[in-house]
Amino acid sequence: MGLFIGTAEAMGLPGGGSGGSGAGGLGGFTGLVPLLLMFVIFYFLLIRPQQKKAKKHREMLANVKRGDSVITNGGIYGRVAEINDQVIILEVADKVRIKVARGYLAGIAGPGQETAPPPPQKPA
Repeated sequence: MGLFIGTAEAMGLPGGGSGGSGAGGLGGFTGLVPLLLMFVIFYFLLIRPQQKKAKKHREMLANVKRGDSVITNGGIYGRVAEINDQVIILEVADKVRIKVARGYLAGIAGPGQETAPPPPQKPA
């Protein structure tokens, strides 16, 4: 038991165990600056662009109307046949309709894109 007490005393803080930083009042501020800088960088590189993208997607979903050609997140192209509160019915072929949750629309397809675009050509 005496061995453990001696070891604990040897591992004590130097200088009487005060534990002060000795840098005055600036010790906490200088440690905070890198954290604030990292937050600012994350905000402008990650958070703000994601918020802009989400706002643009919400606006697109609000402006979808009957007859628009759209593409889903799963890659299905179709024409909007009906719009309900949270469900959009897409016509993907003649007399073939599917229900899709409104949030799963990826975007409005350009003119003439009712079918999938051709796969990219591999260079020879």
